[in-house]
Amino acid sequence: MIRVLLVDDQPLIRSGFGAFLDLEDDIEVVAEAANGQEGLALAGEHLPDVALIDIQMPVLDGIETTRRIAADPELAGVHVVILTNYGLDEYVFNALSAGAAGFLVKDIEPEDFLHAVRVAALLAPSITRKLINRYVTQPLPNTIGQGLEGLTAREREAVALVAQGLSNDEIADHMLISPLTAKTHVNRAMTKLHARDRAQLVILAYESGLITPRNS
Repeated sequence: MIRVLLVDDQPLIRSGFGAFLDLEDDIEVVAEAANGQEGLALAGEHLPDVALIDIQMPVLDGIETTRRIAADPELAGVHVVILTNYGLDEYVFNALSAGAAGFLVKDIEPEDFLHAVRVAALLAPSITRKLINRYVTQPLPNTIGQGLEGLTAREREAVALVAQGLSNDEIADHMLISPLTAKTHVNRAMTKLHARDRAQLVILAYESGLITPRNS
């Protein structure tokens, strides 16, 4: 059973996500919080597998909440997934640096949302945090990102869309291609850039200046 903590200051978001997740046999919402301070307390009380945390909240925002969870050894088993309205903007970039295992846009397709929660529950938080922290706070190794100029125009577009938080299906819709072709563009870009996963591809897109964080 995957135990989930919901932290969002909007009651409708919490109730909507909560009701949807509770329909699944392998997922249980163990607690809900309206701000990060409440979320921290409930995380310590319930020790959930996954904490879905809104990035902008009163009292304590998602970034600081994530940072405190990541810094607490007793919460080492909590996988933080940031909820945002905008895809990967400056706030989400900072949340990844703070220790989040990933992020989701709130208008994600239901099946993708469920898949993301299940995948997040399988991650090793300490390893994920170390990897993301390395990519965000330190220069990328020389081998990472080499060949950016060697990407085709479509591959560069696909990388930029990955960095905005789009799934392969969404990339396909945006680029007017099949999901298989979208996956091929992404995989080829990862191979050329020596990126081992999509998270590294996201950080690379920012480090290289292919896209820049939004300020709002």
